[in-house]
Amino acid sequence: MSEFTSPALVAPSPAASICTLLADRLARDPDGVLLERQTGLGGTWQPMTVAAFVTEVRALAKGLVASGVQPGDRVAIMSRTRYEWMLVDFAVWAAGAVGVPVYETSAAEQVRWIASDSGVRLAVVETAAHAAVVAQVRNDLPGLTEVLVLDEGAVGTLVERGTDVPDDEIDRRSALARGDDLATVIYTSGTTGRPKGVELTHGNFVELVRNGAVGLGDVVSKPTSRTLLFMPLAHVFARFIQVVCVESGAVLGHAPDTRNLMPDLASFKPTFLLAVPRVFEKVYNSAEQKAGAGTSLRIFRWAAKVAIAYSRALDTPGGPGAALRAQHRTAGALVHRKLRAALGGRAEFAVSGGAPLGERLGHFYRGIGLHVLEGYGLTETAAATAVNRPSLTKIGTVGPPMPGTTLRVDDDGQIWVAGPHVFRGYRHMPKETAEALVDGWFRTGDIGTLDDDGYLRITGRSKEIIVTAGGKNVAPALLEDRLRGHPVVSQVVVVGDQRPFIGALVTLDAEMLPGWLTMHGLPAMDVTTAARHPQVLEALDRAVERANEAVSRAESIRKIAVLTTDFTEANGYLTPSLKVKRAAVLQDFADEVDQLYVDTRAGH
Repeated sequence: MSEFTSPALVAPSPAASICTLLADRLARDPDGVLLERQTGLGGTWQPMTVAAFVTEVRALAKGLVASGVQPGDRVAIMSRTRYEWMLVDFAVWAAGAVGVPVYETSAAEQVRWIASDSGVRLAVVETAAHAAVVAQVRNDLPGLTEVLVLDEGAVGTLVERGTDVPDDEIDRRSALARGDDLATVIYTSGTTGRPKGVELTHGNFVELVRNGAVGLGDVVSKPTSRTLLFMPLAHVFARFIQVVCVESGAVLGHAPDTRNLMPDLASFKPTFLLAVPRVFEKVYNSAEQKAGAGTSLRIFRWAAKVAIAYSRALDTPGGPGAALRAQHRTAGALVHRKLRAALGGRAEFAVSGGAPLGERLGHFYRGIGLHVLEGYGLTETAAATAVNRPSLTKIGTVGPPMPGTTLRVDDDGQIWVAGPHVFRGYRHMPKETAEALVDGWFRTGDIGTLDDDGYLRITGRSKEIIVTAGGKNVAPALLEDRLRGHPVVSQVVVVGDQRPFIGALVTLDAEMLPGWLTMHGLPAMDVTTAARHPQVLEALDRAVERANEAVSRAESIRKIAVLTTDFTEANGYLTPSLKVKRAAVLQDFADEVDQLYVDTRAGH
């Protein structure tokens, strides 16, 4: 067993709540810019001071009070990532209530479960379409008194409704919550069944945020720090960053439509980004595709190799040699500069979580001047529980524990977490809570290793470990992540439990396919045709060989099945946080898995 603690950098504050963080920021920096709002599609970004934001929060909180929301009541928020999400979130806390985020892509049955299990009293949704989804299950939600629609003036309606509520009532309610009081119920994305309601307290956020603002000070607390949020605020990762910015002083922006993300990044010019690995894979693959063919493509690939070599050399005694530094300068002028410009030109850091990034991409981005800080966390830990720091980075790991956190890896490789950010339990699930929280430790369900410096490496989820017929234990995540790095691959599910060898189901990326075909001199074709095309299959076989370089022969992928159906949130195979629902895939594509093993002599 191994264990490592990162000491807390800030003294604990048992009485503090998220409302306290905003009040403290107002007291020390009322005229500082808290966030910037975009005026119209592609418009300029208008600054909003801390004082102006607090004024809007209090006015909206009064409207919630006038609407009958009582301290401790649950208020659902179902919307894309936009300013109003943050406004409603903080207004709910100011009214003494509890926010319940709902992914804006959620189906009616998911809404019914979340709203009924949490006991939602009032719901704020973004669009009429969202309201229609709620309406489908409204009869099953007797406690839900009202649904307000942002696009139909919900904010104005609430503000007008609350004009007669006295300021003293908001002061009183904002002061009610202490650290151990419930702040939010966030429902897990449900890769293994019905979502569980994770109960996070004000203290969970306060302690993590205050330590994070110091521990990640070079990223989030510099006078120039600014970030554009485009991940769903229903996800704890984005919600954590939103609260961090209140504490750290970083300027925050919201990007509701990812189709406009690149122009929004160019105009907002963030210094740090927050994303999942799939975003970094897409940026790299798109850049390679835009390079075209011939000389331009050769230059791009050379520049990528230089970036990776340069980053690797940074971790060696003496660092990059003179020749490599010269190549790096040339590659920077020809390629790297353009990639940085596409992200706004000022981005120094990116925080990546949700799945392993992979060493190749980590080195590539650091080599072009964007330091990707890979981290690890769960809804149950209020987001980050380990993260690489600018001065404490080991690419390929998810870093040391967050300040104030202890990590333990037991003799079975199971990862356990202890610290003030660990949730208090699953809502209405005492049995599951008792299994997850043991003697002050949270059993994450993930497996990994801790090195002597306390850096954590994730190797997979214990529930996903595959045991082959030969008794070999295989963690699928590493193989899946490496194979998914190929430009034309969208999703990968490694299979082989109780089978003679490891195989994989692979889906194709319909967006990347046309450019990849052109680059390789192949005619245009749809996904169904490409899934059977000999040259496409040969390319995928080569990608499998490269992925297999990371594992032993017994763990390597021998055969793949290329599916003609991609895994998406819409068809039920991805969660809103883009994790594959492995059980659903294995059930619905059982025939395709069986076909992999019809003739084991192929041994492919």
